[in-house]
Amino acid sequence: MKVIEIANLFNLKIVGDPNREFIGVANLEFATENDLTFYGDVKYKNLLEKTKSKCIIVKNDFTDFKEDVTYLLSDRPYVVFLMIIDKFFKPKIELSGIDETSFIPDSAVVGDNVAIGRNVVVGQNSKIGANTIIFHNTVIGNDVEIGQNCLIYPNVYIGDRCKIGNNVILYSGVVIGSDGFGYLRDENGNHVKIPQIGNVIIEDYVEIGANSCIDRAALGSTIIKKGTKIDNLVQVAHNVIIGQETAISSQSGIAGSTKIGAYCTFGGQVGIADHVTIGDKVILGAQSGVSKSLKGNNIYMGSPAREYKKYVVTESLLRNLEQLFEKIKILEEKVNKK
Repeated sequence: MKVIEIANLFNLKIVGDPNREFIGVANLEFATENDLTFYGDVKYKNLLEKTKSKCIIVKNDFTDFKEDVTYLLSDRPYVVFLMIIDKFFKPKIELSGIDETSFIPDSAVVGDNVAIGRNVVVGQNSKIGANTIIFHNTVIGNDVEIGQNCLIYPNVYIGDRCKIGNNVILYSGVVIGSDGFGYLRDENGNHVKIPQIGNVIIEDYVEIGANSCIDRAALGSTIIKKGTKIDNLVQVAHNVIIGQETAISSQSGIAGSTKIGAYCTFGGQVGIADHVTIGDKVILGAQSGVSKSLKGNNIYMGSPAREYKKYVVTESLLRNLEQLFEKIKILEEKVNKK
């Protein structure tokens, strides 16, 4: 592929040879002479100086050009780089048609151009929208609704009455609609299961990472709203509501009936107690523990989670605790001698 083709497609200015060709894409560190790469942050300048790539997307204000390298100028090099990958280098989905080993009852409704892999089981009265792809060994319960243009990887389970929107991606091992963790103790101290008769609603453009679990509601619905992205190994308990365009990193756990706002960002291993409300645009640092409701438009860290500025002060004091203790001992000795 020639640089001039990319420049014309994305309206980019060229500095260098417009006919230079590349055959792959890579980051600065691992790029070869035949790879397209990008540079958009000064903290990677050392990698820029060492890279073997002869074709680099840079910011419009870049000036450190080399004669033997061709440059593409953009306001957002990384975004353009991702768009190029999406258009020309994204792996193709190698699945079409409905495999004869799958089970689809007559009561199910399957839209146009749906692909269904080996050993897929579809429940009674379920609906699958047009252009959706369902890979091997996936099990779909009764009365499930799956929208259009969804991508469901192998070994996914979607429980009865759950609803999946359009353009949803579910990675391998995802479980949607397992029973919520609800029990009471009887007079003998034994666990008695609380019936979990609700469902899960996944809205449009949601992605859920491998081996994550979204529990069905006890009553009503567990809801993941539009555009939210959930990483691998995340647990979302019964009756949780997660606002739109929220991002939750791996190994996080959200207990039952918690409400999370829109446009939030959670680091890895965040833990959130039950019946907590978290406002919009909250950022939670990795391993934060949330035991009470948090106001929106703020950054929190630590366990228990507290505002970032307070967290930094507390951590600073803890690091110096031993020295402070020694100073107190010296002062006590001086006081006692008087």
